[in-house]
Amino acid sequence: MPRLTVSPQQIIDGILAGDRAMLARGITLIESSAPAHQEPAQQILEACLPHTNGSIRVGITGVPGVGKSTFIEALGTHLTRERNEKVAVLAVDSTSPLSGGSILGDKTRMTRLGVDPHAYIRPSPAGSSLGGVARRTREAIVLCEAAGYRNIFVETVGVGQSEVAVAGMTDFFLLLMLAGAGDELQGMKRGIMEMTDLMAINKADGDNRVPSEAARRLYESALKLFPPHASGWTPRVVTCSSRTGEGVAAIWKIVLENHALALRSGWYERNRRAQARKAMYEAIEAGLRDQFFSHSGVKRNLASLETDVLEGRISAYRAARQLLDRFSGAKPE
Repeated sequence: MPRLTVSPQQIIDGILAGDRAMLARGITLIESSAPAHQEPAQQILEACLPHTNGSIRVGITGVPGVGKSTFIEALGTHLTRERNEKVAVLAVDSTSPLSGGSILGDKTRMTRLGVDPHAYIRPSPAGSSLGGVARRTREAIVLCEAAGYRNIFVETVGVGQSEVAVAGMTDFFLLLMLAGAGDELQGMKRGIMEMTDLMAINKADGDNRVPSEAARRLYESALKLFPPHASGWTPRVVTCSSRTGEGVAAIWKIVLENHALALRSGWYERNRRAQARKAMYEAIEAGLRDQFFSHSGVKRNLASLETDVLEGRISAYRAARQLLDRFSGAKPE
């Protein structure tokens, strides 16, 4: 990343004024791994933190082919055009180290939302560690909220751990499904249904209305088997059509109902505090991991100890212990 041409304070002032170019600069800075950018990035982040209260963070995931980008555009357009509100769309994806995953393609497909002055769509780069992606996305959320985007959509591009990461940084988790998606998806569904606040059966139009309603009833029964949410919220299942717009406004009303309940019960604040605590410990773990593998003594002995473990000359525990001792006991060389 090139040398900063504007000061952190200029970026902060621009973000708080709603300047999209400065918002983009700020997010790019917090995504940078350059050591010289870490301190200014944290200055910007901490200056933005007081301006994040009251926002709604919605995690959105779905099975392959469910029409996530079309749904996000339909819901985002409802907010910007029907409710005159601002919305930001971010992505969590641990699969692509360069592009940030399919959100780049989504941006080109979201022809209306992509040019809407009240919307901001951000393709964020992903590294090899999902934890790093989650950290960058959390911080991007803070900057977007400080810039006046009170509705944040966090899209998961992959299937698996990314859903857990997104649920850990949002207030509401929305799972998009299709009627007759197939038994091969059952394992994934079991893993994320417990986190789901709302399941929406998409593409419920034309000849697919009846199968979609049947799927809705099926999943509604399945959700009753899971323990109640700690927030007191009862998960729901609805049908919708991103193509026709049917059911999209109703989905947002459910999100608002959940938000109002969370505020009344105190869950909103408790959940945000728990997420902040978790983010701190994840950052500690990531930092220790980076320091460990960059330590000269560890790097010098890692390959040989790994070979000893693979060939049965030493136990995995003893090899790890030796490396940890070198890391904690030896001075950096």
